[in-house]
Order: sequence, then C-alpha cells, then structure tokens
Amino acid sequence: MDIAIPIFAGITALDAIGPYEVLSRLPGARVRWVAVTAGTYRTDNQQLTLTAEEPLSAVPRPEIVLVPGGFGTRALLTPNPLLDWVAAAHQTTQWTTSVCTGSLVLAAAGVLKGLEATTHWMAMDQLAALGARPVSRRVVEQGKVMTAAGVSAGIDMALTLAARIAGPEVAQAIQLGIEYDPQPPFRAGSPQTAPKDVVDGVRQRMRVRLEAQATAARS
Repeated sequence: MDIAIPIFAGITALDAIGPYEVLSRLPGARVRWVAVTAGTYRTDNQQLTLTAEEPLSAVPRPEIVLVPGGFGTRALLTPNPLLDWVAAAHQTTQWTTSVCTGSLVLAAAGVLKGLEATTHWMAMDQLAALGARPVSRRVVEQGKVMTAAGVSAGIDMALTLAARIAGPEVAQAIQLGIEYDPQPPFRAGSPQTAPKDVVDGVRQRMRVRLEAQATAARS
C-alpha cells in the first residue's frame, strides 16, 4: 500500500510526521516522500529539513495521498505540477487526505468542491473561497476524502484512517504504541477555548508571517 506524502518549501513538520508515525505502522504500508523535484526542503520555521526521495512522477497512483499544510501551501494554490498530480492521483486513490492547510491544496486541485472539509482555524475563509464547505471539526470524512484541522489534528485523522483501513483494534494498538494520550496543560487548543488575548496575538503573528511571505514572493 503506497502512501504518498508530498513535500514542499514551507511545510509544517508535524503535519507530515505525525500522520507518518501512525500510517507507517499499518500492515503493508510503504510511505513515499515525494515532491515536484526530489530533494530537501525547509520547513516553515526554517530550522528543519525534510527530504523527498522521489519526484511526483514516480508515484502516479498511490493508494493514499496525504497533503500536509504549512505557510508554504499559499504558494501552491495557483496552477502548478503539484495540483496537477493531486487531481490526477485522486482519481484512483483509496483515500485522499490532508492536514491543516493541506486542505487548501486539495481544494485548489478541485478535490473538495462542494464537500465539507476542515483546515486550520485561521484558514476557514480561504477554504470556502476555494469551493469547499468549511466545518469546525477536528476530522472530517466525505467519502474517500478525509481532512484534518490544524497540525496536531493530523494524528487524530491518521488514527481514524488506520481504523477505516485495518480495523479499530489495529488503530488502537498503533495509538498505544505511540502513547498518544493527549492531556494538554491548558484549554487553549482552539479559538473557542483559548483566552482572547492569546487568540488575538496568534492571529497577528500569523498575519505578519503571511504578509512577509507574500512580499518575498513578489520581490
């Protein structure tokens, strides 16, 4: 079972690595790290690199596509080879999935048109503008399409997907094996529960990063 995870500049590491830790433990799983051009790409914090060992063309028909998110997704929303690959691969996948703003890429590729989907809480309007129907749930299933909310929700999505593929017992065994038992020290994991000043601060910092990215792209 080929599981293709595309890599790109500005990816959020946990969006890819969290689901990888779950899905790589499925019986018969083979994770394929791919990119438009094989090579090493910096994550959105500029402090880590991830390596795509193969070009997209090497994996035209994966059983599972998992598109991570990150600030780098904004540069992928206009016509480009990754969107073409996602659209073509989706025709034959068993599952097409995303984490965080990876759903923007799915939407831009035409996968989410008219479907319920989720993304990072700050990207809901953009997801709607791309033709999806945004919902505030941690994991959203629509047929063979499964989307996860921001970053850490990718682990929840991957465990849900593992249960669909191999059954609840296998998924639970994987969850126990990685000791995924979230007990966060604060109720600040969503804009509904976090203090208002924290939400406002995060909004401002993310806007600044996106504006800086847009400026750099134009220069």
